[in-house]
Amino acid sequence: MLSKAPHVCPPRLLTMARSRAALRTAVANAGSQIAMESAKLAVDEGIIEPVLIGDLGDIKSIATSLQWDLSGVQLVAAANDVDAAKLAASLAGSGEVAAIMKGHVHTDDLMRAVLSTEAKLRTDRRLSHVFHMTVPGEDRSLCITDAVINVLPSVADKIDITKNSIALMHALGNKDPAVALLSGTETANESMPSSMDAAEIAALAESGDISGARIAGPLAFDIAVSAEAANIKGVSNAVAGDADVLVVPNIESGNFLFKQMVYFMSATAAGIVLGAKVPVMLTSRADPPVARLASAALASIYQSFNNRA
Repeated sequence: MLSKAPHVCPPRLLTMARSRAALRTAVANAGSQIAMESAKLAVDEGIIEPVLIGDLGDIKSIATSLQWDLSGVQLVAAANDVDAAKLAASLAGSGEVAAIMKGHVHTDDLMRAVLSTEAKLRTDRRLSHVFHMTVPGEDRSLCITDAVINVLPSVADKIDITKNSIALMHALGNKDPAVALLSGTETANESMPSSMDAAEIAALAESGDISGARIAGPLAFDIAVSAEAANIKGVSNAVAGDADVLVVPNIESGNFLFKQMVYFMSATAAGIVLGAKVPVMLTSRADPPVARLASAALASIYQSFNNRA
């Protein structure tokens, strides 16, 4: 049942990112094989200008094995992974880098550093994670949010999650994305809290409090992605069967969904954290280097768009 097809970095993301200036990026705890391979891939594509943070001996040793000449690359020594995360966040907060890439560091430690008052990276919007999913041979992408950071988001949290995803879609050139607020039903039902949340957020969108997208909910998954299912079930709105973004009810549902696509469909999951002053490239530990390359491309596109806005 598991797909054997190779994962592919979406050509459209690469094309868009290559047209931007290389994004100066702090790689938090770069001294691991996959972190260095991922950073080198992004450098070779002209997408990032890295600042490699971590154990300098490990970084140089792995670079030699990869035949990567580090001449001209800034190296920053860190005592451990927590120290590396703090240094990466500090560089971003001071404006010395415009993005952060997760290396061999635990997500909690990295996000704790990003959220610290010392880093000065927080904005008035809640941080949230987006997976930009693409399947080999398919032109269209699907974004899933939030499958990494917000465990059981409140209505206020989901509003920020929705707004963050809309900003990303605009950066990708989609000026009117279709955002589906997922639940297990198409009607608000008090016995299913996520449906009540979705109805409340959809009403806010209808009143103009959330703009820049078509937003509908609650929607069951099949209604959100399949026009045929929507037609059979008699659901008709501006999102049904045409969703670009799936706002999931909780972290478990998002986690299951994106991993199902990765393992059953060979989807590439480009993951970034939004809502801070700089994007944070954040993928699953088991994701291949091409997913990390795609994440770098996505972050480059997003940050470039924000800098022009």
